[in-house]
Amino acid sequence: MQGQNQEILTGKIDVEKIRNDFPILNRLVNGYPIAYFDNAATTQRPRQVIDAVKNFYESMNANIHRAVHTLSYEATLAYEEAHKKVARFINANSWREIIFTRNATEAVNLVAYAWGLANLREGDEVIVTIMEHHSNIVPWQWLRKFKGIVLKFVDITDDGYLKVEEFEKLITEKTKLVGVVHASNVLGTINPVKEITQIAKSRGCYVLIDGAQSTPHIKIDVQDIGCDFFVASGHKMLGPTGIGFLYARREILESMEPFLYGGDMISTVTTEGATWNELPWKFEAGTPNVAGGIGLGAAVDYLQNIGMDKVFEHEKELLNYAFEKMAEIPEIEIYGPRENRLGVISFNIRGIHPHDVAGVLDQHGIAVRSGNHCTQPLLTRLGVENTVRASFYIYNTFDEIDRFVEALKKVIKIFKR
Repeated sequence: MQGQNQEILTGKIDVEKIRNDFPILNRLVNGYPIAYFDNAATTQRPRQVIDAVKNFYESMNANIHRAVHTLSYEATLAYEEAHKKVARFINANSWREIIFTRNATEAVNLVAYAWGLANLREGDEVIVTIMEHHSNIVPWQWLRKFKGIVLKFVDITDDGYLKVEEFEKLITEKTKLVGVVHASNVLGTINPVKEITQIAKSRGCYVLIDGAQSTPHIKIDVQDIGCDFFVASGHKMLGPTGIGFLYARREILESMEPFLYGGDMISTVTTEGATWNELPWKFEAGTPNVAGGIGLGAAVDYLQNIGMDKVFEHEKELLNYAFEKMAEIPEIEIYGPRENRLGVISFNIRGIHPHDVAGVLDQHGIAVRSGNHCTQPLLTRLGVENTVRASFYIYNTFDEIDRFVEALKKVIKIFKR
């Protein structure tokens, strides 16, 4: 079956209508229509998001919370509404549990600094997994160096699933936090975070979920998961760069000291000291990325209008089709499971460096990622230094996958002469 015909049969989402919302998809790269398969790194932006940011700068550009004039009032309302949109999107109990940050990386660091410094002592344990992004490893390594905490890692099976039973074995009375990536940016594995949270909470541990990869692709319900912290990046879910968020349970945020100090995060300041603003502003010091927050709110609107179930189903069909087509090339080795995963395929072509593969693909207008994907411990566990990664999203098509696979065959012809 040809990709184009199969695409017509899917009927999950109107891909062509969606593609018309993304101006960058009209671009030619090296004479070819761009096939953008680097969505795990960052997604493209629809006109609705671009226009929301443009409208802010053109019609209401002002600082928030600092003036009574019309522009400031409108900007404040729009920025606060963006928090409310994110809260509804992940089913937080209150919009005041949503802290806007630059990205998921900053959100994890906020937890490490504002919660970790105050609550972790020498000998306390933090458990993460071997499939974490560096952003959920390095901050805890810093606390290990700075405060003498113990950092433990949960391993994976050879086919790319977490060894969930290891959480119960590794948790001790000294374990204070369990951090786990919701979906791997390399393997695509969707981890059973609700089950892991229940295990950790039953042992008295706090739980942090890295949702940078999951939030753009599957429906998130933080109350159902039961986690204490949840982080995500806007730029991976159609939003602008420089905006992300931390969700944390309100009682935890109330008990934490601020991460940064200065303007707007205060209630009162005297020469003797200061008191803190209400949530979420207590953790959003200085002039925030107002345009980015409004753009993130527009991205949430866009995804909700499609429906997250439809987003996931479309990607699943793309993934299965890509698996089927790539199986025609025996030189390809794919990493990770075949089930319960996102539309991310990390692979290598035996005897050809990933950067060479990516370079030839780019010559054919196909954008993929090559490298370690900020997951060096995971790649070490897999026994490789780098991989090629193709990651799909709502605007990708079966025809693009056909082009991708044909280009891979050309890669082999070039380097296997």
